Amino acid sequence: MVMADFLERIEGHIPALRRFARGLTRDAERADDLVQDCLERAIRHRRLWRPGGALKSWLLRIMLNIWRNDLRAARSRPRLVAVDDPATPPAQTAALELAELMRAVAALPPEQRAALLLVAVEGLSYAEAANLLNIPRGTLMSRLYRARRALAAATGHERGGGGTIRSVK
Repeated sequence: MVMADFLERIEGHIPALRRFARGLTRDAERADDLVQDCLERAIRHRRLWRPGGALKSWLLRIMLNIWRNDLRAARSRPRLVAVDDPATPPAQTAALELAELMRAVAALPPEQRAALLLVAVEGLSYAEAANLLNIPRGTLMSRLYRARRALAAATGHERGGGGTIRSVK
């Protein structure tokens, strides 16, 4: 495949990569770095992508692997904790609910957060997400269930019938 064609195909997936990176890292600067690392690695290793394969899934897998490697490396470094500034609360109810949801997503274990972002935000099927995460479909569904239940509990949106958050899109 010609480099220009490959770059053109990748360009269409950058918004999805940015959304996924932002959800994984919970930090705009770190997300931009993650996207850049992903794109750099994809371009450097473009001959490993099979032209008949799903480019978006391949890119998301690269990003997920980079993020996991960064998490492993971060465990050995001291962690800085950000403190919210209570002097500037959002004015609108919708902004408060979104901030509450984002905090709840950030508090999820990394495995649940990745599963939720791939299915609910990126719109991957259960089979695609399970394949990308290299886990059985049932494990993915279990992680999604636990993530949705945790979000519902954290945001006060639990329903008696087991209803939970279905999709962000």
